[in-house]
Parts: sequence; structure tokens; C-alpha cells
Amino acid sequence: MSKALTTRGRRTRQRLLDAAEEVFGNKGYENASVAEITQKAGVAQGTFYIYFPDKKAAFTELVKELNHLVRRDISMATNGITDRMEAERIGFQTFFKFVIKRPNLYRIIRQAEFVDYSIFRWHYQYFSDGYVRQLKKAMKNNRLKQLDAETLAYCFMAIAEFMGMRWGLWEKKTPPKKAMDTLMTLLSKGMLLK
Repeated sequence: MSKALTTRGRRTRQRLLDAAEEVFGNKGYENASVAEITQKAGVAQGTFYIYFPDKKAAFTELVKELNHLVRRDISMATNGITDRMEAERIGFQTFFKFVIKRPNLYRIIRQAEFVDYSIFRWHYQYFSDGYVRQLKKAMKNNRLKQLDAETLAYCFMAIAEFMGMRWGLWEKKTPPKKAMDTLMTLLSKGMLLK
């Protein structure tokens, strides 16, 4: 969107994105309609087109927003933590809590592969970029073994995604202590210097 939005415009746009998250998550991209999104948002159907040229544009923007929100939550939760294993534990727990709060994240990201492959790929690459930087920093400071940071980032993202699905999405709760202890043992045995 090229022109700056007013405060009211930003609120309306956000209501549309919130409604789109619910509609896309519950009905799927193909079965969702602009009419349902605007009805859920409580705005006239024509209002949608002030903010988004079409349904796909709203979907793409929603993927970007979800990516931003989950990264922001993890960043805030781990800010100032210097111990890499503690940062991993807090980061995983924060992600699991996000999944419980925003379960449509899974449905939307998985649909993205078929709706707009470039935004699907962007989501994972952009998420991994920050992760890689943090892992390289820990390696540089001799807090982790010298391993391929990108491979680690994608492995950890896969673990988070599947544990989040198993516990957050299916059970609507964070993983039990036994599961978190197993996860942290796996990470520490593979990543720590000793």
C-alpha cells in the first residue's frame, strides 16, 4: 500500500487481517470469500478493496504479519538471555504459546505453499535468517560447537513446528515437562561444546 494510513485506516485494515486469519484458517483459502472476511470484520465489502486488491493480497499480507508476530514474541521473550540453551528453551516455549493463541498460523502457512509458493518460501527463509544470526553469534562466542548454522536453524524450526502441532495445535497446551526435557537434552547433546 503506497499511501500512509490514518489511525482509523490502520485499525480497519487490522480488523480485515484478523478476520482473514479466522476465515482462511477455518475454511481454507479456496473456500474463503472476501464477503465472509468483510462480514467477519464488520465492514462493507467494498472496504476490503481499499486495503487489498484481491483475496490473494490479503492472504500474502497475513503470512507476513504472522511471521512478524511470532518472531517479535520470540525476540522479546529471549531478549537479554546470553545462555544459548536457555534462549532456545524460552524461544521454543514462546513459539508453543503462540501456536495455542494463534492456531490458524499452521493452517495458513501450510496453505501458502499452494496459494503463493514465493511467500511460503519467504516465511521460512526470513524466519531462519534471524535464527542463523543468533546461532553464529553463539558459535563465535564459543557457546556452541562450530556447526552449520543454517542447517541447525532449519532442524530446530522443524522440531518446533512438529512439537507445536503435536501439543499446541492438537492438545491446545504447551508440551509437558518430559517433552521439553527431551527436546533440551537433544539440543544440548548436539550443540554444546562439551
